Amino acid sequence: MAADESSRVGWIGLGSMGLAMAQNIQKHLKATGQPSLCYWNRTISKGEELKNIGGEPYNHAIEVAWNCRVSDDDTLKSLVDQFATIGSSLRRKIFVDTTTVHPDTTMAVAKKLGKLGGTYIAAPVFGSTPVAQAGQLLVAVAGRASAVSVIEPYLKGVIARGVIRVGEDPAQALLLKTTSNMLTAGMMYLISEAHTLAEKSGLPSSVLESLIEQNLGTYAYGVSKRMTSGAYLPAEGQTPQSSLELGIKDVQHGVDLARSKGMRLDVGEAYVEAAKEAKQWSSENGRALDSSSVFGVVRKRAGFEFENEVVQERDGSV
Repeated sequence: MAADESSRVGWIGLGSMGLAMAQNIQKHLKATGQPSLCYWNRTISKGEELKNIGGEPYNHAIEVAWNCRVSDDDTLKSLVDQFATIGSSLRRKIFVDTTTVHPDTTMAVAKKLGKLGGTYIAAPVFGSTPVAQAGQLLVAVAGRASAVSVIEPYLKGVIARGVIRVGEDPAQALLLKTTSNMLTAGMMYLISEAHTLAEKSGLPSSVLESLIEQNLGTYAYGVSKRMTSGAYLPAEGQTPQSSLELGIKDVQHGVDLARSKGMRLDVGEAYVEAAKEAKQWSSENGRALDSSSVFGVVRKRAGFEFENEVVQERDGSV
């Protein structure tokens, strides 16, 4: 987006999270009488719902940057390389990155865009696809204060329930996001073990889940429900709330970062190991898995089927 009174907001990347956020921004733009959101995605047809509510599709990613969400480090670097080709047209444009990449990647991208006159804001988001659809994400924001002030109207109350200001160093927002991913991964692994132990011991899952909700809070309860509801192994044709592949990538960032600082993250490593086993199961069975599918691996290690009873009944395998 351009940092002036004639700002135009653009969006790149329409995965399940990106599409949800882009739709909420377009609704806000329309409601406040601003120009439509311009967008690009590698598969442009994925933006049909966005187009139907007024979004304007562009044929090339570079057009979005020229007139005014990706999932991995290499893609982000590739896009920035494309943006660099338009030279001085990047001046006074603000690039807001909601992806989860390595903090080192964030710094490299911020430096490159800065040399070209652009401003980079790191704005990783916290929450799953349903949370994004409801506009209830949490956003951590880091970058130049004046640029952050420009984008704030598009955050709280539009795509997010709250915003955490992390400072002016973009890498700090990614460090916070990486730490959050470690906490979530650890919770997934621990709750997987708790539910598996409960089943082994004859304790009803509903009773354990009641304890989790009342004693550990809504976030832990949400993680638990992804397991007990069968969302960890979506029905065929359904999209995971949070893909297993991205879960592995995100937690691996934390594990690698810790090693570079001379320490180990034992729980994070345990999650990655189990998640890679789940990915193998996914490949062998042709099923997309949620990042909480470490639950299935913990079950198998304990002598159960990967699929819990809810999944078996849903898929007709009982």
